[in-house]
Amino acid sequence: MLIAFLISERIIFSFLDMTLSRFITILQIIAHVLRGCFILLLLFPWLKAERRHRSIRHWCKQLLDIFNMRLSVIGAEHLMDDHYLMAANHISWIDIHVINAFKPHYFVAKSEVASWPIFGWMAKQLGTLFIERDRSSSIRNMVQEVAEQLKQKAICIFPEGTSTDGKQVAPFKSNLFEAAIVANAPVYNLAIQYFDMRTGHKTTAPAFIGDMGLVDSMWNLICSSPICAQISISERLPALKDRKALAELSQSLIAEQIRESR
Repeated sequence: MLIAFLISERIIFSFLDMTLSRFITILQIIAHVLRGCFILLLLFPWLKAERRHRSIRHWCKQLLDIFNMRLSVIGAEHLMDDHYLMAANHISWIDIHVINAFKPHYFVAKSEVASWPIFGWMAKQLGTLFIERDRSSSIRNMVQEVAEQLKQKAICIFPEGTSTDGKQVAPFKSNLFEAAIVANAPVYNLAIQYFDMRTGHKTTAPAFIGDMGLVDSMWNLICSSPICAQISISERLPALKDRKALAELSQSLIAEQIRESR
């Protein structure tokens, strides 16, 4: 089933132009995902939290290696808490793996992700919280659940509510910032950017936007030049009690970080 999932029309169309290295990369992805499923099914139920996090981080680092991506972390020393709300801009499905390669987090994702073949199942096993963004009752319930989880976990959210090409930051939705206020939890920012390692310029190769499918996005990464995935972590944000003000501050600081890197 996994092999059929990875062979899209675009890959079939490009088969004649496929180099041996790209074919090997596809096989590596299949093997790595299967290995991840094996770990989640047979090992995770018996591992303590520290071992789970170490396993997640190692698996994500290996995934980045397969896609020929290098991780660069700026501001790791700013992260002074064990449980907090992390707000990040959103470019691609691989953002989650980039962040987890630095430090495993629990994520809040749109409900559609849960239906993704293989990766949706893996997200469920990793404790991802799914939200139906078009239902106000779902959002209210999620705020309460995130607030409760923040008492003991590090949770990452993508407040734009969608992904972009990484050249700008869309306005942040404020709902889930309320969870940090309710839980009296610290809030940090994480700015994620992708650079072509050959040119040093930003690249849109990882962007997962529009009507693009997951397999098409993976194929773009396979065919791209080596990429540096850079994450920049802010100092703890002021403990504001207004969720909209907190969301606007978070968005403006990440947008400023993105502009400075142009």
